[in-house]
Amino acid sequence: MSERLISFALSQRFLVLLVAFGVLFFGASSMLKLPVDAYPDIAPTQVKIILKSSGMTPAEMESRVMIPVEQNLQSIPNQTIVRALAKYGLCDITIDFEEGVDIYWARQQVAQRLSEVKDILPQNITGGLAPITTPLGEVLMFTIESQTLDLMQKRTLLDWVISKRIRSIDGVAGINALGGYVKTYEIVPDFAKMKLHKITMQMLESAVRKNNKNEGVGRLSIGEQSLFIRTEGRLKNLGNISRLIIKNEDARDVRISDIAEVRIGSLTRGGFVTKDGKEEAVQGLILSRKGADASGVLKRVNAELKKIEKDLPKDTTLNIFYDRSDLVSKAIYTVTKALLEAMALIIIILYIFLGSFASAFSVAIILPFAAMMTFIAMSYFGISANLMSLGGLAIAIGMLVDAGVVMVENIAEHLQDEKYKDESKLNVVLASAKEVATPVFTGILIIIIVFLPLLTLEGLEGKLFVPVALSIVFALTSSLILALTFIPVISFYVLKKASQKQVALMTFLENRYEKILRFSLFHQKSVFVGVGVLWIVAVMAYVGVGKTFMPTLDEGNIIIGIEKNPSISLEASRDIDLKIQKALMRDVPEILSIVARGGSDEIGLDSMGLNDTDTFLVLKPKEEWRVPSNEWLLDEFRGVLDEFVGIEYSFTQPIAMRVSEMLSGSRGDIVVNIYGSDIDMLEEMAKKVAKITESIEGSSDVYKKANEGVAYWELEFKEEAMARHGVNKDELSNYLKASVDGIEVGIIQEDLRRIPLMIKGDKTLQTTMSENKNLKYVLPSGESVEINELVEFKMTQGPVQINHENTMRKSLVQTNVVGRDLVGFVDELSSLVEAKLELPQGYFIEYAGEYKNQQRASKRLSIIVPISIVLVFILLVVTFKSALQAFLIFLNIPFALIGGVFGLYYTGEYMSVPASVGFIALMGIAVLNGVVMLEYFNKLRGSVGDSEELVIQGALRRLRPVLMTASIAALALIPMLFATGPGSEIQKPLAIVIINGLVSSTFLTLVLLPILYHKFVAKKG
Repeated sequence: MSERLISFALSQRFLVLLVAFGVLFFGASSMLKLPVDAYPDIAPTQVKIILKSSGMTPAEMESRVMIPVEQNLQSIPNQTIVRALAKYGLCDITIDFEEGVDIYWARQQVAQRLSEVKDILPQNITGGLAPITTPLGEVLMFTIESQTLDLMQKRTLLDWVISKRIRSIDGVAGINALGGYVKTYEIVPDFAKMKLHKITMQMLESAVRKNNKNEGVGRLSIGEQSLFIRTEGRLKNLGNISRLIIKNEDARDVRISDIAEVRIGSLTRGGFVTKDGKEEAVQGLILSRKGADASGVLKRVNAELKKIEKDLPKDTTLNIFYDRSDLVSKAIYTVTKALLEAMALIIIILYIFLGSFASAFSVAIILPFAAMMTFIAMSYFGISANLMSLGGLAIAIGMLVDAGVVMVENIAEHLQDEKYKDESKLNVVLASAKEVATPVFTGILIIIIVFLPLLTLEGLEGKLFVPVALSIVFALTSSLILALTFIPVISFYVLKKASQKQVALMTFLENRYEKILRFSLFHQKSVFVGVGVLWIVAVMAYVGVGKTFMPTLDEGNIIIGIEKNPSISLEASRDIDLKIQKALMRDVPEILSIVARGGSDEIGLDSMGLNDTDTFLVLKPKEEWRVPSNEWLLDEFRGVLDEFVGIEYSFTQPIAMRVSEMLSGSRGDIVVNIYGSDIDMLEEMAKKVAKITESIEGSSDVYKKANEGVAYWELEFKEEAMARHGVNKDELSNYLKASVDGIEVGIIQEDLRRIPLMIKGDKTLQTTMSENKNLKYVLPSGESVEINELVEFKMTQGPVQINHENTMRKSLVQTNVVGRDLVGFVDELSSLVEAKLELPQGYFIEYAGEYKNQQRASKRLSIIVPISIVLVFILLVVTFKSALQAFLIFLNIPFALIGGVFGLYYTGEYMSVPASVGFIALMGIAVLNGVVMLEYFNKLRGSVGDSEELVIQGALRRLRPVLMTASIAALALIPMLFATGPGSEIQKPLAIVIINGLVSSTFLTLVLLPILYHKFVAKKG
């Protein structure tokens, strides 16, 4: 088939060129239209439910909200995991579905199950499904800066001006508003005056609710006119509210102003934002919709923010402190730079080896055409241009020219051979191209086959590395098609049919190689022993190589998670954050700015308590650091943070944080989940696990959330007293809620803004319990009774939060791992936990996070890679019609791995998924070189009688293509080896494996393979 394709291409040369340049144009168009992002979309199909109920403890949220909802969600098909969290006044449930499940179908199923249990949930429950975003949906963050606006004005500007315009942008799922004060109209009752006028809370609430409506009366027809009639009853301002009549007493109207103060207030805050250790701030966080092109969304958002900024009040600006497009552009620049540098190196190597610009051009031209064909395929299959897919192209760039090298080198050799001087140029090109068609086709097909196991990866590793495998497969397939069609045509037009002076480098290498080969053939046993020793040493080195999932991507920003006393107030938590920020900015000049958010956000996507803070550090460029090292910088932060007593801290990065939460519901390289039934027992077990974890070398930022010691005032109804006074629980609960947290009784419309109207007690009632105990409750009869006669006040303690996974309670311990491999760390941790911790009946432990991904990926590859190797062997048997020759080529694989293992061992890199990709690529290249070598040996068997001369002539003839393919594949990855910036961490282990592996692979192909062929095939032939 390959030979017929070459014949067709050379007979239809103009058509081939026309199609090729058409592909180039279409490919360039596809490249420009590709969505661009830092990462592939790694999030699973995920639906989040956020339910809120002010005043309910975690235990109540668990029993009354979380458990009923969880149980009803169990019947939804295709779900993989359900995680739930109950905190004070909040329940957060996350459902992950199998790959391929439609997000809208999943949301419909969850919404249906949620509606089925609504009737049995508490009446004051609010919330529902979270926006259609992903854990990686946080694409842009900004603060509102102004010298003239206060925090409430900034928040109002964010809620009613900026948010409305941003939400209308295609691809935006929502905007999360953080910090500041949400404006309300407040009716602040004076309970003494209410007692004096005998006005109950129900009367006040009813008066407001019933007198804040515009209603349509109907339509009046007068002659030919039709007039609509409506009542104007809405409250519009503070004056309207103050003048509202509650009742008439002794011929005198009692108005709201007689028994309450009416003022502008704010909702009770669940969180806050601080900035640079100076003041509070207001922050906007923009969420992209699942499946949207993040790069396109960010372009539209940035353009709209610039327009919005022009319409803001004077001296008001938007300070963007995190923009995902910065990371995207840096990551894409890193891999694009490596690609361009690799192309330049390839062209130089081609010229050095071929000694002719025309020959080098004939090979190098395959690069842009193969790249454009790859972009066409990526566009067709919906693969974005990201760190992984472009990284795959960068890996393949050295292999793209392999087929072209073999093809052009053979054509050039034949055109320069005096033997063919009387034949037409077309016939020489056709014959020489056909001569290597089979090894080229087989070799590239084998490389494609060895990459197929990556397509079977699942979970996070699948989402990351399937785009890598696909881009490599697309690129290699493109190079194969071009090598069998376009390259022979270009060679026909570019290469000259004339003798050419032997390249000096090749003359030198051939002379040296011939001596080495003759020596090796004479000392075969010594060679076998040497290779055997190398193999044994490599196996020993492999045992010493650590194993991990993925190198950590340097995102350029750091987040410090800070935890304080569980019962801390909002104000105290804010003050500590400001002190920490001042100290960090004073002692660590590498910090440009700090924006920290404490407590929960408005939507509830971050279910943090008032004692939790995510401190976002904006850093200066690395070249401005005193020491350009992330580990050094983290140690500087630790030095500052250790000065603050009573806090726990951990380090992460924006994307890494969300990926960890997506994988395990927590942050950290490794998460130890302890499952059981009793909360106190789980807490005790978690403390012991944390202590064991801290004792292990390599553990860093070990974190176990303080889950006890939260103080609650528990109010118990005195039912007999309530019955005696004719008071019911619902009315009394409403009264107490109004006095502390406030109750919403309507809306005040300010143009297009809807501002809540609240009944809310004075600030003293929110800061001291004694004032609440002394409140006078007005009875329907007009008499009053002290509240402590109706309610007993008790101080109790409870958990901060209750975690569930698949309806089971759990506690967890998280840790980062520094200076050692992930698998070795978990092996040591699990053995220590098993030895030192006796779990009660029904309790068990699981290890999650990146470790779980590494184990799943290793298990998958250990099954699929051998299958692909068997397929390669079958293909070799079919090609050479000899199991023995197929086996000889196959020996190249284990010996090619020697260099890769040594490379990892001596550089201190770990065996990770990127390193595994390097070994897979190495296997393909090793087999390709073996195929090229053996195919020519077989060709010479009919013309060269002496077996030793046969392998020497054949090896010398194939020296140049073997050296070229190996050198190009290795040197094309040199830019990856020395690259810096986001993404270089993933490329480095891969480059180390391939470069070092090709050294051993090439040596063994050129020395061991001729010896084996001579011993087992040529002699016996």
